[in-house]
Amino acid sequence: MKIGLAGTMSVGKTTLARALGETDRFKDHSVQTERSKYLSNLGIPLNTDSTLPGQFIFLAERATELLQPNIITDRTIWDVCAFTLSAKSINDWSKREFVSAAMNLREYYDYVVYVSPDGVEMEDNGVRETDMVYRGKIDKVIQMLLNEYQPTNLITVKGSTEERIATIISNIK
Repeated sequence: MKIGLAGTMSVGKTTLARALGETDRFKDHSVQTERSKYLSNLGIPLNTDSTLPGQFIFLAERATELLQPNIITDRTIWDVCAFTLSAKSINDWSKREFVSAAMNLREYYDYVVYVSPDGVEMEDNGVRETDMVYRGKIDKVIQMLLNEYQPTNLITVKGSTEERIATIISNIK
């Protein structure tokens, strides 16, 4: 089973992915977390400074994750596309073509879990953007993409990590 967590930055996706991986239900799943800090250290621009080649690297990581039979990942193609659409340096044609290509991968996710930012404070990890307006913009774009390019199964979670886990487990067949 392939489970992707989608949501804007600093909503607890990594914490949730790791916590899910520790449950009996998902003990046989690999947990993959995004490597923004690593990629940033390689010189790949992030957030509003994202470039088309950089976004293809992020997309390639998501595609590689989907090759694994049982995975929980804290980023999805919807996230990558939201950051691409919000990048200042990428032209509109390239943005549309990128999203069109990326969304061909959506059927490979068994479940996509949208993690709501409601009630979650922004944390600064030294890599992610901490602008609340930008955080809100990314969230809106992710929601728009999830609506336009619907995953096979979408689960929405909010609340504590424990509440999120309970919602996920109760909604997975």
